[in-house]
Amino acid sequence: MSANDSPEGTQQTGTHDSAFLRACRREPVPHTPVWFMRQAGRSLPEYRKVREGIPMLESCARPELVTEITLQPVRRHDVDAAIYYSDIVVPLKAIGIDLDIKPGVGPVVANPIRSRADLAQLRDLTPEDVSYVTEAVGLLTAELGPKPLIGFAGAPFTLASYLVEGGPSRNHENTKALMYGDPQLWADLLDRLADITSAFLKVQIEAGASAVQLFDSWVGALAPADYRRSVMPASAKVFRAVADYGVPRIHFGVGTGELLGLLGEAGADVVGVDWRVPLDEAARRVGPGKALQGNLDPAVLFAPREAVETKAGEVLDAAAGLEGHIFNLGHGVLPNTDPDALTRLVEYVHTRTAR
Repeated sequence: MSANDSPEGTQQTGTHDSAFLRACRREPVPHTPVWFMRQAGRSLPEYRKVREGIPMLESCARPELVTEITLQPVRRHDVDAAIYYSDIVVPLKAIGIDLDIKPGVGPVVANPIRSRADLAQLRDLTPEDVSYVTEAVGLLTAELGPKPLIGFAGAPFTLASYLVEGGPSRNHENTKALMYGDPQLWADLLDRLADITSAFLKVQIEAGASAVQLFDSWVGALAPADYRRSVMPASAKVFRAVADYGVPRIHFGVGTGELLGLLGEAGADVVGVDWRVPLDEAARRVGPGKALQGNLDPAVLFAPREAVETKAGEVLDAAAGLEGHIFNLGHGVLPNTDPDALTRLVEYVHTRTAR
């Protein structure tokens, strides 16, 4: 079932006719909806204040803190959707993987997965493992009212990359060595991660999330043939697992210009586009039947207001012929971004596209 076919009853009360969900379904909208990846986070002084002294993964396990952080950009910027505050490694931590998020580095895994025996680390995820997510989503949907909440998870390839490398990697040497050198072990690893990711998304949807986004941060490191053969089956399994809920499914990766058609083919209703490919060209690569999300370069926000509006206008012009468009950045909000620049950008897009 696609988002376009979903029955009205599957959405949270009041959110179904929101501009964001209408755009996901490629329906007419009162204005182009806007939200930002990493809109809740380091760019906001109120975020830094409430997170002070609290490790990242601990902050993700406190429902009231998650609620506050998720709501901060909604209050400040008047974005059209909230994105659940979490981290892609949360479900891995929840099933007992020995990992931590080191400031300035990222997720670091104590015992990388390099052999079949190492797969034993990856047990199934149950709702009880992440009961704090259920609680936080419930708190959020009560606060958000008609404004949708987007749930999210890391895609199997990106999670596998962290697990195999032991942390962030520039070249993904160990990951690719495993993928090419032991295709069956690689397939089994991604299949297991697909099940964990699916379970994590189901928890969020069942608690009240109105849409979900699958982040494949590192998949731009692959050629299309390798993606189709070695990665797409696992991502497609995730999208199939949540299809019957009828909520829109968004797929996003960085540096994925050559993969855009495949990202849609994997099962997404909405394909996220980074800033490297104009949206009209992205639409040609993706093909009909999908909404697009994106795609202002996050660094543009450091330019003067007039320049930001000029570049945002170019994005909107490129999106003019799309079936559905959600305005976003081409990646996450950069940590030193002026929050007021984001607020002004939301106002500009809303005003410029008002129907």
